[in-house]
Amino acid sequence: MKRRFLAGILAGMAICCTIAGCGKKATEPVDNKAEEAVEEKEEKKTEEAKTEESKIYGDPIDDVYRTTYEIFVYSFYDSDGDGIGDLQGVIDKLDYINDGDPNTNDDLGCNQIWLMPICPSTTYHKYDVTDYCNVDPEYGTLDDYKKLVEEAHKRGIRVINDTVMNHSSSQHTWFKEATEYLKSLPEGAEPNAEECPYIDYYHFSKEPQTGYEQVLGADWYYECQFWSEMPDLNLDSEAVQKEFADIAKFWIDLGCDGFRMDAVTQFTTDDITMSTEQLSKFVDAVKAINPDAYIVGEAWTASGGYAKYYASGIDSLFDFDFSGSEGIISKCAKGKADPVRYVQAQIDEDELYASYNENYINAPFYTNHDMARSAGYYTGKKAKDGVKVSGALNLLMSGNAFIYYGEELGMKGSGKDENKRAPMQWAAEGTEGMTKGPSGMDSLKMSYGSLEEQKDDPDSIYNYYKKAIHIRNGFPAIARGKCTILEGLSGDRNVVWIKDGTDKVPEGTKGAKVLIAFNNGDEPAEIDLSKDQGADGYRNLATTLVTGEEDITLEGDILTVPSFGIAILTDES
Repeated sequence: MKRRFLAGILAGMAICCTIAGCGKKATEPVDNKAEEAVEEKEEKKTEEAKTEESKIYGDPIDDVYRTTYEIFVYSFYDSDGDGIGDLQGVIDKLDYINDGDPNTNDDLGCNQIWLMPICPSTTYHKYDVTDYCNVDPEYGTLDDYKKLVEEAHKRGIRVINDTVMNHSSSQHTWFKEATEYLKSLPEGAEPNAEECPYIDYYHFSKEPQTGYEQVLGADWYYECQFWSEMPDLNLDSEAVQKEFADIAKFWIDLGCDGFRMDAVTQFTTDDITMSTEQLSKFVDAVKAINPDAYIVGEAWTASGGYAKYYASGIDSLFDFDFSGSEGIISKCAKGKADPVRYVQAQIDEDELYASYNENYINAPFYTNHDMARSAGYYTGKKAKDGVKVSGALNLLMSGNAFIYYGEELGMKGSGKDENKRAPMQWAAEGTEGMTKGPSGMDSLKMSYGSLEEQKDDPDSIYNYYKKAIHIRNGFPAIARGKCTILEGLSGDRNVVWIKDGTDKVPEGTKGAKVLIAFNNGDEPAEIDLSKDQGADGYRNLATTLVTGEEDITLEGDILTVPSFGIAILTDES
């Protein structure tokens, strides 16, 4: 009403003013009806969007096929006003991630969180651990961690910890005792593990080698492939293996649901066979403690390389082929790759991964804390559309899908690592709970605004992401199904495929099989479903994801999908 009242005042002013000031001649009538019609159209569009947004697509199945939200605690939410995020801040924002009520969708809908390292460390990122069985004081206490797990579990959210097994901090007791022992050795004497067991915890050498640094004060060198302050651990050592089995038990006893394993390709440098064996021993130790614990590994290489690590028995490995600015998702969202390739690559990967472990669970992701944020991948008029649809393409993949915090807001950040780990954009800078971010971070302008600015905008990236996650939750085939391309319906700029998850969900579960259509062309795609028998029966347009104003329609057999549109159809039979 206020908007229309204001419009009436402005119209009156226009009638009374002269040609010079107001754009309409004084003698020209103002078309109030036309203006009101435009406003009514906008109000109707907003109400329709709210109605669609309020749909509940179903309660997600409680299994290993989840939607995981990666949190860098340092930059997430500050509960005590020191400018640094903390575990209590994560607790405070659990309802944002998932409120635990399947009858609402005010929450994002993720049902697992991955906490980047939380153990004591000398750095802001905390990947150099000084104590594997404690919480960094910047983040809180072990009691805070226990409370976080308890509150998360109440909401149906599982919690996995980032676990840095490849290396420790140079300030860890193990390394400090080992190097002090080396310094104390008489000239020409060889180290003895009976005198100092920690000497076997690391890789020491009398000769300099690639990726080694000299021990200060001694004629010895130690391996440190990442950084001089991150000495590589000797994972062949049975003592080290037992340490990490005990560490896993410590966190599982506190309620931890699993582990994200850092840098698994580096366990033994340039040796896949040895690294896989070392990973296998940790996996076996964890499963002996809790068979339901979930383990996902970071093997930063192409699928042909990281697939081999599935032989370790690990549940998941991150799917790097689809991630980043040059991955399959980005190329498809930019229109640089045929969308059929997006689906065919999933089919090919399924065959490859299953050849090493038939029980594997893929871990699709789009970006993470080491990558430039995806909002910077797209420019021009359709930049926002690209950000949206790339998020959906990640969430349409089978397995345990991962979302990096802030991607659902279209946050930006590239270049130095600190920029990629900027404060979560809850509201304007200086608002209660906003963190200061890592020291050295550049000043970043966020193109799409904060959560506060996006939450009530039906066209926002946030609301698009939220709908995509709820669709994933409500149609079990999306996370669990095997893909079959319907070649008779697919073309250069559109793909239609079936996802069948009936073998992974209880019999009779709704949404266990779906047909999905995606168009990455600039023009609408008209798809005649009668042209492929694989589409027989799929005539219920269950839900859609669109980035613009054009709707997806189904009239008889003709499915019309606008540019960047995604349609989900279910079998009517």
